[in-house]
Amino acid sequence: MRALVVYETIWGNTGELAAAVAEGLRAGAGVDEVDLVEAADAPAAIDPEVDLLVVGGPTHAFSMTTGSTRESARQQGATRIPARGIREWLEQLAPPASAVAVATFDTRTVAPRLPGSAAKKALKRLVAKGFRPVDRPATFGVHGYSGPIADGELERARAWGATLIDA
Repeated sequence: MRALVVYETIWGNTGELAAAVAEGLRAGAGVDEVDLVEAADAPAAIDPEVDLLVVGGPTHAFSMTTGSTRESARQQGATRIPARGIREWLEQLAPPASAVAVATFDTRTVAPRLPGSAAKKALKRLVAKGFRPVDRPATFGVHGYSGPIADGELERARAWGATLIDA
């Protein structure tokens, strides 16, 4: 089995969680390769040898980030603003040649608890392109906009990644 984890990170928290998901995938029996790629560098088409795609990003303004929400993050002190987030990558992503399995996750602040989910929106777009969902969207908590990651969330991300293999 080959997996691809595509993520967007601004403060670094979503990137750490994506790495934990990839670790969980790698720990699974039968997993030959797991690639971890930022959305800005992700391919426009999924390699036909990829069996599972995992997509993750931060929730901004109830959904996936936009250029304006990334600019807002810069104004709040973020120094690592990607040129392209998962929203733009998904717009350019070609439909898969076959129904590739997909799972999505996002990060959100634990307080204040705001509505919306980047993972739900991303999954909806991926399904519309022909990907096959294998799990409900997952959410991992961070303290405030810049983090840190909430206690236990890295371990939960590893465990979630491992469960995706069985799905």
